[in-house]
Amino acid sequence: MSQAQQETIPLGAYICARLRQLEIGSVFGVPGDYNLRILDYIEPAGLRWIGNCNELNAAYAADGYARIHGVSVVMTTFGVGELSAINGIAGAYAERAPVIQIVGAPSREIQRSRTLVHHTFIDGEFGRFARMHVHVTVAQTSITHVRTAADQVDWIIEQAILHQRPVYLQIPEDMPDVPVSASNLRRKPTVSPSIHSVEPDANHVLQILNRMYSAKKPLILVDGESKNMGALEEIEQLVKVTNWPTWSTPFGKGLVNEELPNVRGTYLANYGVKASAEYFMTSDLVLFLGPHLSNINTHIFTAIPDENVTISFSPNQVKIDGQIIRDISPCRMLQSLLQCLDSSRLVKISGPNSPTPPIHKPAPSDSLSQEIFYPFVNPMFRRGDTILTETGTAAEGGQVFKLPSHTRFFTAVTWLSIGYMLPATLGAALAQRDSAIATHCAEHKPKRTILFIGDGSFQMTAQELSTIIKQVLNVVIIIINNNGYTIERVIHGREASYNDISQWNYSHALRLFGLDEEESSRRYFSARTWGELQTALDSEELHRDDGVKVIEVFMDQEDCTGELRDLLKEQLAREKL
Repeated sequence: MSQAQQETIPLGAYICARLRQLEIGSVFGVPGDYNLRILDYIEPAGLRWIGNCNELNAAYAADGYARIHGVSVVMTTFGVGELSAINGIAGAYAERAPVIQIVGAPSREIQRSRTLVHHTFIDGEFGRFARMHVHVTVAQTSITHVRTAADQVDWIIEQAILHQRPVYLQIPEDMPDVPVSASNLRRKPTVSPSIHSVEPDANHVLQILNRMYSAKKPLILVDGESKNMGALEEIEQLVKVTNWPTWSTPFGKGLVNEELPNVRGTYLANYGVKASAEYFMTSDLVLFLGPHLSNINTHIFTAIPDENVTISFSPNQVKIDGQIIRDISPCRMLQSLLQCLDSSRLVKISGPNSPTPPIHKPAPSDSLSQEIFYPFVNPMFRRGDTILTETGTAAEGGQVFKLPSHTRFFTAVTWLSIGYMLPATLGAALAQRDSAIATHCAEHKPKRTILFIGDGSFQMTAQELSTIIKQVLNVVIIIINNNGYTIERVIHGREASYNDISQWNYSHALRLFGLDEEESSRRYFSARTWGELQTALDSEELHRDDGVKVIEVFMDQEDCTGELRDLLKEQLAREKL
């Protein structure tokens, strides 16, 4: 008899069955005495338990998994565990990653009697940690009644999907074995973020179409919240049908096919091609998809289009030339536009003439530099890769990548918690693998996850490399060794000791975290020159899809590009005063 056909099912089994229905394959977290009973249900349900090195890393990993898969789960214990994870949950909230945080709490009797137990402040108060999460999750619930338990689980999952943000579910340790109704399992949870939206008004559709037909200098700008709208297929179709010049933001990079001839990569404002900036600033129509207007994502607000010529599509609204239309699905609005669109009435424009920058081929003996590094490594990417760039010089430099089709890319653009990207890489790689298992995918080339991370960021969460090794994930980690926190140096304290870090011997990292000496040696590469880097990129070992590889590249501690370079110049100018 299937679980859905049973009259009752243990609450722990019910929760895990719901996660399986969401096609989640991996659960992140750390065991603790208040969550152990629910953990007993994970593997019997067909889920894989990913025991992380700490709860913060687990939350980061769940965030990375959610960005690839669409939803994820992290499990911690009460108090010490959930507060360790809360920074990662806050980052997922800021950048719209729907993570289901499940917290095992003391039993109902302990809470009722206000017993003075561990993981508390010894004052009989058990609600404060859940209240802390009100500020970093979109919905919260604590299960205490068996009759409403199944509905509460379903409601909290729906809120994560509806709002595309983290949610908080607390379960007392005496409840995972309690039988609850299994009737809800006959209906799979919806995975559409637009489940409660109304149909677009025909007049609004016509208004947008008329603006599109009259435009003489249009463009499309794809931002990161497009993925939260559930409209990536519609956006790609719009880009193809209009053939209009299309850019992405750093947060939106990888959400539209950069192999399409009208897709120009990341819009860099004053830090990119001058002709592109001039076209952008004088455009008479901008279709802005999924805007996320943080200072980092908009190049210090220089890449925000003029509201008077902008039609923006956000998860909760559409804005037409400043007029806000609420409670409609942007995905359905795009579908209506595409159904009614007469492409023959659209202006045929190729956009600005963007000359191809000359390819600089450095001498093999030259030292590595940030400006050349990212175009130099670009050819290593292949279709199906997921590429991540950590906060700092990697995030800035990676914006110039030209991505193959079917490649995912993400970088931090708002929360900027350094160290996030290594555990997020673990989560993204597991999401790729779980997807391949679920769809019985048998591609000729297994998908890879490629991380660019600075030495300072790597030291924050380095221990999660052990989990990547344990899970035998196909990950390439490129550690940029520039002797500390370069991003902080260029902001302030160029030569201050507080921007220094301890000097690690990264060549021993793989061995420390689980590989034997021979395996560690063949999977580690270092490069100080372009010749050494090319040798690493061409090596047979790097092209084997058989687990983690590490390339350590050495650069000057003040070497940077784009906005970071401007900040450094400003600091140097101040020093001369």
